[in-house]
Amino acid sequence: MDNTKVVGLVVGALLVALSVLMLVPILAELVANSGDWQAFLGSAVITGFVGGALMLANQTEDRDLGHRATFLVTVLSWLSVGAFSALPFALSRVGMSYPDAFFEAMSGFTTTGATVMVGLDMTPPGLLLWRSLLQWVGGIGIIVTAVAILPFLRVGGMQLFRTESSDRSDKVLPRPGQIAVAIGEVYLLLTLLCALAYMAAGMSAFEALNHAMTTLSTGGYSTHDASFGYFDNAAIEWIAVVFMISGAVPLVLYVHTARGTGETLWGDPQVRVFVGFLVIVWIMLALWLAMRGDYSFFTALRYTAFNVTSIVTTTGYASMDYEVWGGFASAVFLFLMFLGGCTGSTSGGIKMFRLQVLAMLLRTQVRQTLYPHVAQTLRYGNRTVSRDIVFSVALFVFVYLASMVAVTLVLAAFGLDLVAALSSAVTAIGNVGPGLGPIVGPAGNFSTLPDGAKIVMALAMLLGRLELLTVLVMFSKDYWLE
Repeated sequence: MDNTKVVGLVVGALLVALSVLMLVPILAELVANSGDWQAFLGSAVITGFVGGALMLANQTEDRDLGHRATFLVTVLSWLSVGAFSALPFALSRVGMSYPDAFFEAMSGFTTTGATVMVGLDMTPPGLLLWRSLLQWVGGIGIIVTAVAILPFLRVGGMQLFRTESSDRSDKVLPRPGQIAVAIGEVYLLLTLLCALAYMAAGMSAFEALNHAMTTLSTGGYSTHDASFGYFDNAAIEWIAVVFMISGAVPLVLYVHTARGTGETLWGDPQVRVFVGFLVIVWIMLALWLAMRGDYSFFTALRYTAFNVTSIVTTTGYASMDYEVWGGFASAVFLFLMFLGGCTGSTSGGIKMFRLQVLAMLLRTQVRQTLYPHVAQTLRYGNRTVSRDIVFSVALFVFVYLASMVAVTLVLAAFGLDLVAALSSAVTAIGNVGPGLGPIVGPAGNFSTLPDGAKIVMALAMLLGRLELLTVLVMFSKDYWLE
């Protein structure tokens, strides 16, 4: 095994950083005179103590991570942060059990947005801010993971983007650290712009800050049980649409576009397909609702644009219970839950570039059948797609679907009906948020699920967030062999 001391050092450092982050909601509690600040202080002390102990116990001169240790540090970092992030929920006066707290924290940190909490309108402000902070930090965390780690681990075709990280002639910035800082600056700027836009449209400063963090992270936590239905404001919903899309496109492209180097935002094939697909689905569903006589076309377009974008970007907000639109709409939303945004964004699901690669493979195979003696080359934008990448993408999609089947069966064993079990599995692995049906649908939540089902879903969220193979590879005996 590679240098495992570095793994403990990194995990410890992340827990220490998490303990510092836990101090932020204390300010909200003190300002609101809510009296729940002790939960965060106690959580910070426990988390900081464990993190500091790990750092002291794993001091080493050699701080280079090997290939295998990179898998381990990625999984343990996310799992540890999720586990300790649950402490404020468990220690607060809301009185959540640890399985509920772990579910809520993991859902937040993986930017899934599924919740077991009810009565959000009466929840202490510190806890609401903590949920939003978890999603905001988790959003930038997965971008860094996707840009800096997954391409080198060759997970799910991510090596297609490795050339952008290794070819110095085509890079905006010469070092990964500088790229991470630039992406962080873009992420922060977009969050501030989103918050200001929400405030201008009628949200309070506290609501705007929380929703801005959960919009850019495509996380979906709200400060109200009714989510965006609480506001019933067209301007707020269209602002959310714009910034949900902003969080679901590759953030590094903002840096390229701003500096005038490399591929621009609209020059990326993913972005064009992603935005085009969204608009087509918006209009299709809006026309269908208008022809049914449910709404006028423009009212229907407002509702479909918001809710479709929320599901495809895996944000998970809801402005209404779209299941009342009928069976066709429910089927469309179930299909949309399998999809996702772009690579290098905060969204989950099956990324657009993977779907594009599979479409290219199908087209190439058809041409190869018609013209068996003509060599076929797969190209993604201006890059050649190797067979190795195609195989990696196909394997990822197979494992993705197989994992959904497995999680569905496990949830069904806990007593969930087929619709609830299937949609819960899809929403957990895809990091989407709401499921379907009267229990876990957009008008419900996951609070009534058995504790075992909640733990399974929380682990499924982590599995989907880390692109499946990053986690599953460690269950191979070959991983642990020298």
